[in-house]
Amino acid sequence: MRALALVALALLLGQTAARAEVPGVCGVASNLVDSDFGLALTAKAIAKKTLTIVVIGAGSSTLPGADAKAYPARLQAALTTQLPGVEVKVHADVKPGRTASESIKPIISELAALHPALIVWQAGTVDAMRSVDLDEFSAALDKGIDAAHAAGSDVVLINAQYSPRTESIIALGTYADNMRWVALRHDIPLFDRYSIMKLWGELGTFDFTTATKKLDMAEHVHDCIGQLLAELVVSAAKSFMAPPPGVR
Repeated sequence: MRALALVALALLLGQTAARAEVPGVCGVASNLVDSDFGLALTAKAIAKKTLTIVVIGAGSSTLPGADAKAYPARLQAALTTQLPGVEVKVHADVKPGRTASESIKPIISELAALHPALIVWQAGTVDAMRSVDLDEFSAALDKGIDAAHAAGSDVVLINAQYSPRTESIIALGTYADNMRWVALRHDIPLFDRYSIMKLWGELGTFDFTTATKKLDMAEHVHDCIGQLLAELVVSAAKSFMAPPPGVR
């Protein structure tokens, strides 16, 4: 039965792979959505037709008065489209001003309450703003990842947003790079939001240099992040699966 389930999942993910290719302006950064590491527990959850995800983050995981348009909700919408027949539930536990260290308790609470197949952990922005020691930052990430794995959940890390207006005063890139090394140490995927948004800025896909109070662009960026993150999740789950018999 387990072998049949794995074959069925491989076929399902193979069928949805074409839909996982993100079109339009969002897809400009698709080449940056890649991982050498699979999501084994996420793959098993998809095979069972129920995928529960918890997003842990700070303020950059929300939109003022528009939670339905923030990337956690857009992630759920994109995965529901890409994984027909799978019940996808994305729960967001986000709080402005939360450091990586302050995220550990919420992670443990959510693991106990929801038993998610996947924890999506956005970190680095607040730590950079507060100039948290990089070793302390890494240690906090290590602790949270270890807790998730011990509880039977995969982890995907998301680094900071790119902002050219704050780049010269906040070392966002340093913390983003630090998260890349943490992800490599733990053999887990990193969704490189920082590099993706930087590329969008350099190509003129989005104008991050002009200060604006309009939510239109922020909503579009969050939608793109949700779509690309869904692409990474599906791809990482698919890469874990062996191909069906007779397929090479």
